Amino acid sequence: MSLHIINMAQAIRDGLRDVALKDPSVLFFAEGASDPTSVFGTLKGLGNEIGHDRIIEMPISENALTGVAIGAALVGKRPVLSFHRVEFALLAMEQIVNNAAKISYISEGRDSVPIVIRLVVGRGWGQGPNHSQSLESMFAHIPGLKVVMPTYPADAKGLIIGAVEDNNPVIFIENRWCHYVEGAVSDEYDSLPLDGPKIVREGRDFTVVAASYMTLEAMMAADVLSSVGVELEVLDIRVARPFVYDKIKASVSKTGQLLTVDMGWRQYGLGAEIVSEITEHCFSSLKGPPQRLGVADHPTPSSRGLIVNYYPDALDIARSVCRSLEFSESKMQTVLALFEDARQKNPIDTPHPAFKGPF
Repeated sequence: MSLHIINMAQAIRDGLRDVALKDPSVLFFAEGASDPTSVFGTLKGLGNEIGHDRIIEMPISENALTGVAIGAALVGKRPVLSFHRVEFALLAMEQIVNNAAKISYISEGRDSVPIVIRLVVGRGWGQGPNHSQSLESMFAHIPGLKVVMPTYPADAKGLIIGAVEDNNPVIFIENRWCHYVEGAVSDEYDSLPLDGPKIVREGRDFTVVAASYMTLEAMMAADVLSSVGVELEVLDIRVARPFVYDKIKASVSKTGQLLTVDMGWRQYGLGAEIVSEITEHCFSSLKGPPQRLGVADHPTPSSRGLIVNYYPDALDIARSVCRSLEFSESKMQTVLALFEDARQKNPIDTPHPAFKGPF
């Protein structure tokens, strides 16, 4: 086995290539599959390796093309359907919710829909209320769907292979700000089970459960807080449905503290569900009330002037942790001051400089 450093978009492409080479029933549907960007590079050149007849360019009719993909799944294919924005899938919700998610149940297991629906989320550059939403909670609410949302390249490759191999419909959510995160990825066929959260940093003092890009913000907060003696245990959700709570419960039992942070709205979000479950089952372990961070409960502004403080970041995570640990005001200010340089270097509505764009 050899490892090579690639970004998450490349890892997804490698995973899709590997599973398609192994299984000739894998097909790719997309609006823009033949576009030079090839769904942000994640399908680029696949036709040269697996055959162009398996890369299917579809018209701009989301409900229809989702229906075609579901039909293909019912007759033995494994379609991978890619949308450039999560919002485009809203035009196909009837197909996703009433057909893909329910067919196995209403057929008593005789039929299955092994389809992967890739949805891209993100923010920045004035995307505004119609193209910057994170709707994972909406899809995770539906029985019959699985919902995957990786942060790191190795996980992304393994989870996309596992999603294609799964006999259930899988919603695979990719944050564009994670597409350029780099990491070591094996060149071997590496299918990962869709088995939930992963501890990405061990700690003794505080449990932080994060989703997608917010995992990176949590890791930045953990680095700074470590310099003042506070060790965060950070868990990356990775799979929002089925949600496996075992590692979160074990972590909270150790630290006695919990903070959730995700890209969705705070109300009715992933964080609310996690806090509810932990409060119900780990109440005696908690040293204080669980906290949750999410985006502000109103549509996303387009203006950078209005976007300030809309999205949570590493500074907000550190502030919540300090308050929960009842830091003195002077100690709190010492911690927060450590974030000021990094906060001033980048505009609020653009990601880390490692992001290469375009969006």
